[in-house]
Amino acid sequence: MKHFKLLPSVLLAALASTCVLGIAHADDALKMDLTANQVIKNAEGKTVYSPVRTAPKGTVIQYKATYTNTINKDINDLMVTLPIPTNMTFTGEVIPASAQASTDGQNYGDMPLMRKVNGQLVKVPLSEYRMLRWNIKLLPAKKSAAVALNTTVD
Repeated sequence: MKHFKLLPSVLLAALASTCVLGIAHADDALKMDLTANQVIKNAEGKTVYSPVRTAPKGTVIQYKATYTNTINKDINDLMVTLPIPTNMTFTGEVIPASAQASTDGQNYGDMPLMRKVNGQLVKVPLSEYRMLRWNIKLLPAKKSAAVALNTTVD
């Protein structure tokens, strides 16, 4: 999979990306393809995605994981996670928007994450987000679903 050679952070995301099947399936029931693309606005204002090998500070990179059900049976309640590499800051943009976030990879909550500071609820800075997860309710037999998150190179 040549995509894993694009950026060290892509490899990190691929290795740390996990998925949990709601019920037991064969190990080869799910295939995941991870890509990293620079997010660019063209002259018409449309968003364009371009494969990236290296990226300078401030570049917006989208990590997109496509999960394909390779068996002839539907997969229900598929939980997938993607890490936010340490040299990146999450922008707050996700696809689909139903993602939950975590600052520690163990405790997840709806976005924006909140915490108490001096008795007041405040938003957790996006720079502290380390993992995102999605629940794909149904992945039909032989079909695919994709999740994505945008980051900025620190």
